[in-house]
Amino acid sequence: MKKSERANRVVDIFDKIYPDVKCTLNYSNPLEMLIATQLSAQCTDARVNIVTDSLFKKYRCAEDFARADRVELENDIRSAGFYRNKAKNIIACCQRLIDVYDGKVPDTMEDLLTLPGTGRKTANLVLVDVYKQPAVVVDTHCIRLSNRIGLVNSEDPVKIEYDLKKLIPPQRQLKLCHQLVHHGRVRCNARKPDCENCEIKEYCKLNGINDVAGFITQCILSGFNTFRYGTSPSDNIKRENGEIESKPTNRERKEKQPEVENKIEVKKRKIKVIHND
Repeated sequence: MKKSERANRVVDIFDKIYPDVKCTLNYSNPLEMLIATQLSAQCTDARVNIVTDSLFKKYRCAEDFARADRVELENDIRSAGFYRNKAKNIIACCQRLIDVYDGKVPDTMEDLLTLPGTGRKTANLVLVDVYKQPAVVVDTHCIRLSNRIGLVNSEDPVKIEYDLKKLIPPQRQLKLCHQLVHHGRVRCNARKPDCENCEIKEYCKLNGINDVAGFITQCILSGFNTFRYGTSPSDNIKRENGEIESKPTNRERKEKQPEVENKIEVKKRKIKVIHND
């Protein structure tokens, strides 16, 4: 079976078991969706909804956010985490909306990416949910599931986005990100996927991971990229891009740091001599 056919079979099943799935962020207009998505970085949707419940009553339009006192806005969104950077981006984003887009949220990827604090994930979510335009939102669930199912073999969000677009027809992309999120929570947990009861196991290359042999086979086939337990997909992406270093082995530590180890030995000897005296 071709990969595109398998992908569409998976979407067929998702459409049956998750027909009414939708974004878990609460919003009532494009601006609220944009702000809520920016706040959701490194934060749960449930926490964001708690924050925005009062935030959107206090700030009702782009002008309100653009004129906001930064310290006050930081306190308003503090529980969402990274509040200083998020507050700075929200104010700058809304200032640009006023200056360039007449206070309205643009409906193209190119324009959305010019807004501070807005990356491809946020832009795609706005396009899909607000403007009903075909797009693939690549979050941690999408990265994990698309690799596990065998639709992609990468942890680069941009590459995954374009690879999935080639496999799945435009109109079928509208609910895909929310279906993947829901399936990731219900069935395909990061550390212990429920393969036995999974509705798409017939089309999933990961089927059998609960068996030791199946786990080893899948790790070998995937180059161990998909099954790095103990690290998040975002960390894996940064590590592969050289933004953060992989942890060296004990042998590598000894080879790379002989001088440090020698100094430690010298200190130990000195301490021993002092103690004997």
